Amino acid sequence: MNGKIIAGVLVLTALAAGAALYYVQVYAFYRPVEVSAPAAVIRLTPLAGPSEPILVDNFQGIDAESSPLRFRGCFTTPTSLATLTETYSEYETPTPLNAPGWFSCFDAARIGADLEAGAALAFMSEPDIHPGVDRVVAVYPDGRAFAWHQLNESADK
Repeated sequence: MNGKIIAGVLVLTALAAGAALYYVQVYAFYRPVEVSAPAAVIRLTPLAGPSEPILVDNFQGIDAESSPLRFRGCFTTPTSLATLTETYSEYETPTPLNAPGWFSCFDAARIGADLEAGAALAFMSEPDIHPGVDRVVAVYPDGRAFAWHQLNESADK
């Protein structure tokens, strides 16, 4: 009889710990990025010169202080893709990182597939926005755009 009680306590403890770990990973650290916050200013790096702000509408974003890689943003830009490609540096190896499921505007798998297929283009937003981390922006021809942080080459060293 004592073995059943001990086993029950162990199972309940494991379930509670698993639920807490899930909550911490998916919800606890993320905060919405206010439109007036500096993180909501989307910049792109011109072919020559420092990053500069671009026009952005309908911005939605999340970020967390626990990791520089947790930033995600969804927005639209009225600037044409032709103008962006003539003016700003493309990003060589874009790899969108997954966002929490509740942040439904950002679908990393779809963005990544569209980048590979050429349906969207990736641009350098801000190099080394944190040490070893770049901000990358993917833009579609219809003006939809997505931003995220990813490790750069210097993080490997």
